[in-house]
Amino acid sequence: AISKLEELVLKGYVGVRFNPYLWPKISDGEWKRMSSPNESGIAVYKRCGELKMPVGIMCFQGLQLHYDDIEALLKASPDTTLILDHFGFTSLTDEGNKAFEQLLKLAAYPSVVIKISALFRLQDDDTKSFSRVKEERFQPLLKAFGPERLMFGSDFPFSLEQEGGYSNMVKVVSSWFEDEKSRNEVMGGTAARCFGAWGIKVPQK
Repeated sequence: AISKLEELVLKGYVGVRFNPYLWPKISDGEWKRMSSPNESGIAVYKRCGELKMPVGIMCFQGLQLHYDDIEALLKASPDTTLILDHFGFTSLTDEGNKAFEQLLKLAAYPSVVIKISALFRLQDDDTKSFSRVKEERFQPLLKAFGPERLMFGSDFPFSLEQEGGYSNMVKVVSSWFEDEKSRNEVMGGTAARCFGAWGIKVPQK
């Protein structure tokens, strides 16, 4: 796994994504941990830190199922940037609210970045301005993490299926800021720091 990772870096890849549901399933709602000692997952995660490659994690079934595992990864390799997609999958439900409290706790780890993406997946009835997502998710995250640790994501191509498409997702999130500096950080600056500036070619071996 490490050799393959290093090969991909030389080809210009700039990030890794972990899907926890590709690890062996132990029981309902439980999978083998990504952070299991002496296995490929934790080895790749640590090597990503050394290579300055961020690792994204998609908690499709809810952050609460993977919180302890994620925290173990963070403690094992503080230098690895960990990106949680789609607000950590903390929907606007009772269960999602509990998971969101866990998400806020992760602000204590400087290497955690939250992706502000897929607003339509959080079950907000206001599908035009996503007012509840703004007030109950985005604003607390902005306060806890700061704009330099939040990253806009379009959830392309799925955003094309939503009202207003891709451009509306950009417009809605852009409208949530009180100052231009914070807007620039979330809408592009954080991504550039994590993945590199657009248009920069990586030297080939």
